Amino acid sequence: MLNVKEIRKDFPMLQNKTQQGHNLVYLDNAATTFKPNQVIEACSSYYLEENANSHRGDYDLAFKVDQKVDEVREKVAKFINCEKHEVVFTSGTSMSLNMIAFGYGLKFLKEGDEILLSEAEHASNVLPWFKVAELTKATIKYIPLTKEGRLTIENFKKTISKNTKVVSLALVTNVLGFNVDIKEISKIAHEFGAIVVCDGAQSVPHMKTDVNDLDCDFLSFSAHKMCGPTGIGILYGKFDLLKIMDPLMSGGGDNARFDMCGNVAFLAPPAKFEAGTLNLEGIYGLGAAIDYLNNIGLDNIHAYEKELRNYAINKLKSLDNVIIYNEQADAGIITINVKNVFPQDEASYLNSKGICVRSGEHCAKLLKDLLKTIGTVRISFYFYNTFEEIDLLYEALKNGGDFLDAYFS
Repeated sequence: MLNVKEIRKDFPMLQNKTQQGHNLVYLDNAATTFKPNQVIEACSSYYLEENANSHRGDYDLAFKVDQKVDEVREKVAKFINCEKHEVVFTSGTSMSLNMIAFGYGLKFLKEGDEILLSEAEHASNVLPWFKVAELTKATIKYIPLTKEGRLTIENFKKTISKNTKVVSLALVTNVLGFNVDIKEISKIAHEFGAIVVCDGAQSVPHMKTDVNDLDCDFLSFSAHKMCGPTGIGILYGKFDLLKIMDPLMSGGGDNARFDMCGNVAFLAPPAKFEAGTLNLEGIYGLGAAIDYLNNIGLDNIHAYEKELRNYAINKLKSLDNVIIYNEQADAGIITINVKNVFPQDEASYLNSKGICVRSGEHCAKLLKDLLKTIGTVRISFYFYNTFEEIDLLYEALKNGGDFLDAYFS
């Protein structure tokens, strides 16, 4: 059992009050997470102690930064069980997915090839493939979801074909919170000669991720969803694939030489994909975030979030005015609506009680037909949330929900 009371002391944001004077109840962790002191101090240490550019200088400060970048790259590699040279620093999941789509997909896809997605995907795992399909004349196909929104191996087998070249899916979907069996999907996809791209934004921060065991070809995730800073993320790719794909952008630091005739020799991955100055503050913070999560234990985090989720589901099910769209989901995400209340109005009402949730389409605009609603309220947990916070959510939902309740309660 986690000592959540002690853990919460590490997070300055959790000590704040809302504008209305309430204790802050933050239940929007699928959007971003709070940062512990250890991460904040690591970011500050770059500016206070080692403020130099990486891979540019021949002096002690620059050497220390180079060492830190290499050290954090090794931490990431161990965190997801891959080789260090398979870890590329990016600005986040969206950038990583775009790098794959345009660096690999645009280069290798052709007319008649198929890209498999699902209706549950985040915009970052849809829109780049739309553009690549347009440019290459490849075809987008969707793996059907069950009525509750789960992607099954049976439906995947019915959809994949000899023309499938790319399968791009979230390990955990960001609205409904269902796990996808990427290990089995990878096995089947590889039999068809297709590559598997994984959006790990909602999975890597919450459970152990072993890319060797999953046998996925690419994985992307963001630091800010795992207690790290914004503006830093990871692209993992199998080294043989990184070698043949093109960089999305070029500039200083990614090439060995170029000449006036336009001949360019790129460095080996990961440097090939890291043109320009890296987000060094972010890298320092990411390293500290990984240390922090490892100290708590991903298994402990995953188990505790399940307890929170089960407790919340049981409470919310007792409310006649609440519609739950993903009661049987796997992750710490609960998606609801309050009957006869617009999602944004509900979120505004909860805000008046000091409770932060997300409302709207959550960047998954293809789901509206499945859910039969234009928007929802998303509640998402992390390991610093408490059962008492769920009780506060329950009481707020029980006693109100209309936007006007925020002003007259």
